[in-house]
Amino acid sequence: MKKAVIIGLGLIGGSFALELKKRLGYHIAGIDLNPNHIEKALALGIIDESTDYNHLTDADLVLIAVPVNHIGEVLIEVLNKVGEHTLVMDAGSVKGHICEVVATHPHRQNFVAAHPMAGTEHSGPEAALYNLFDGKVMALCEVEKSNWQLLDRALSIVKALNMRVKMMQPSDHDLHTAYVSHLSHVSSFMLGKTVLEIEKDEAQIFDLASTGFASTVRLAKSDAQMWCPIFLENKDNVLKALNEYIKNLEAFRTLIETEQSEALTQSIHEANYIRKILK
Repeated sequence: MKKAVIIGLGLIGGSFALELKKRLGYHIAGIDLNPNHIEKALALGIIDESTDYNHLTDADLVLIAVPVNHIGEVLIEVLNKVGEHTLVMDAGSVKGHICEVVATHPHRQNFVAAHPMAGTEHSGPEAALYNLFDGKVMALCEVEKSNWQLLDRALSIVKALNMRVKMMQPSDHDLHTAYVSHLSHVSSFMLGKTVLEIEKDEAQIFDLASTGFASTVRLAKSDAQMWCPIFLENKDNVLKALNEYIKNLEAFRTLIETEQSEALTQSIHEANYIRKILK
């Protein structure tokens, strides 16, 4: 039986473990600094056993699904201890620093830099879901630096999870995710914060909130321990995205303030073009 070690038993790591067991028949061992996560993952059947870094040599796959600011150090430790034929993948949503850290490691070829573009606002082992990755994109970076046989194994796993593959360089990945993923979380966090600061009556928020508000602010429920490092690791790109967003917000505010109905309508029409992209 094939063996996978999942490091970090939250939403992504837990969901990956469930799918590896269900679709590919892997035996799953788990590592997590939080002993409660280990206990929950065992109780929920997400993992079959707990393990440690000294038992990685016989693993067919090691997936690192810890907060992005810790992936580099964990990755180095993993690569120091894996076997010659062990595939190592990560799930970090910022790739530049991770790829730099591992660039000169003698086992760099064992590593496939990956980012499953999937998730929910929930966290912890209990958030793990079957079918989380169905139809989603798996971004793979610097594939030319990975051993071709291990890369082929990674692609087979991605296919089994019913995901689409997008290959790109780390700098391109980090720029695009700043706009399509990281900025949307900033927007949701700050919308939630704004409403909470202005509307002191929580009952009014609950009673009057529409489905539009609920869907827009959903990401504000996301885990701060995961998202703060993402914003800081991708600082330059996030700030660039924020500057453009703030510029558009200020322009929109001016149109409302000066009652420029036609220009306001045109601005909304331009934003509506997103319908053609996200069908």
